Amino acid sequence: MDMTRRQAELRTRLLEAVGPRGLVEDPQEMLPYLREQRGRYTGSAPFVVRPADTAEVSRVVQLCVEAGVPIVPQGGNTSLVAGSIPYEAGEEVVLSLGRMNRVRALDAENFTITVEAGCILQQVQAAAAEADRLFPLSLGAEGSCQIGGNLSTNAGGVQVLRYGNTRDLVLGLEVVLPDGQVWDGLRSLRKDNTGYDLKQLFVGAEGTLGVITAAVLKLYARPREVVTAFAAVRDPEAAVTLLGRCRAASGESVTSFELIPRIALEFSCRHVEGCQDPLGESSPWYVLLELFGGRENGGLREGLEETLMAAYEEGLVGDAAIAESETQRAAFWRLREGLVEAQRFEGGSIKHDISVPVSSVPRFIAEATAAVEAACPGIRPVPFGHVGDGNVHFNLSQPEGGDTAAFLARWDEINTLVHDIVHALGGSISAEHGIGRMKRAENGRFKSPLELEMMRRVKRAFDPQGLMNPGKLL
Repeated sequence: MDMTRRQAELRTRLLEAVGPRGLVEDPQEMLPYLREQRGRYTGSAPFVVRPADTAEVSRVVQLCVEAGVPIVPQGGNTSLVAGSIPYEAGEEVVLSLGRMNRVRALDAENFTITVEAGCILQQVQAAAAEADRLFPLSLGAEGSCQIGGNLSTNAGGVQVLRYGNTRDLVLGLEVVLPDGQVWDGLRSLRKDNTGYDLKQLFVGAEGTLGVITAAVLKLYARPREVVTAFAAVRDPEAAVTLLGRCRAASGESVTSFELIPRIALEFSCRHVEGCQDPLGESSPWYVLLELFGGRENGGLREGLEETLMAAYEEGLVGDAAIAESETQRAAFWRLREGLVEAQRFEGGSIKHDISVPVSSVPRFIAEATAAVEAACPGIRPVPFGHVGDGNVHFNLSQPEGGDTAAFLARWDEINTLVHDIVHALGGSISAEHGIGRMKRAENGRFKSPLELEMMRRVKRAFDPQGLMNPGKLL
């Protein structure tokens, strides 16, 4: 039986399992499920399956396994490493979880929420807020990314410093395994010392070990005091020093600590509506920092003012502004969030999502900047991001007036330069975006053969036929 006939027979059986609403076949309707959001890859598939509940997911997986057809689990398709789209051959079925978007339960006293994988991250945040709780995962795509994808990629964001990655926010999972069996691990316990922590195998596995269909997530007390500041700093070394002082002076109340270079601020102000420089004088570097407290007027602002003043007197910090209103706070964050959007208007951008120990961030930025400037005169480094947890988005805009295609053709060459420096500093070539398809080969350069073989053993144990998101991660 050739693949075309096999797919046709599978289509008939899938249609019986999920109904007409659960099968997308029109090429135009399918396109958003097949195209990577940066436009670097566009895959192909015979159809997209959109099950409505866990039982339908289980049946879909069973049918695909019986037919020997690979499956690509997909959430909001916001992956930045082509981890959630099929390859170009058209042999894989896309399994979209978007219809599974119910909040199943919220236990305010246990500080937990149970949600289905297709819930938009912003929806989970809102449900928590309605119960006077906080779900702290926060990232730029929160209006479109889905919690199942966040879990599958171990997403990070701007509040990792205080609350951790997605891995740290999950208590239990429901997963459809590669043979169609459903593992009910939806436990809401903080302590469960009864063996392997199986849920963590699926967090960060990028859909290669099974399909996450629901999760029990941690909630936190909603902050009563939020203090946000935008400060000019002398250099990245000063930023790291300031971070340590703010953490100590506030009793670990620092929630976000973002590093922003002058060029990034200029990009946002130039291209993003509503962005303007919040300080009077220019500085080569800035930090956007935010503190959460449990009591209104609990003294966080006064403590931050004292810390900034002491840093100013030492020459670490220049001008600084503390938000006086929610409007001003939003304006500060608009500058940071606008960086990704603004870079598109400056031509081609070669991107890196790396992490190093926080103490090594200044050295990384200095060495990587020198290396890429030597390799490509005129290149414009835009290193920004979550310096509080060592995650730098070392993005590189093309030389002004340069040829975009020629610049982007050097992506692998420039990646090699930057990643070699990251590795020498004991860092990671993917801090929060994952490996997907795009970084698979590069990941193999740095992980030891034993570590890769251990990962392959886990993959073979769960998915011996290799049908779950093949060609991603491993």
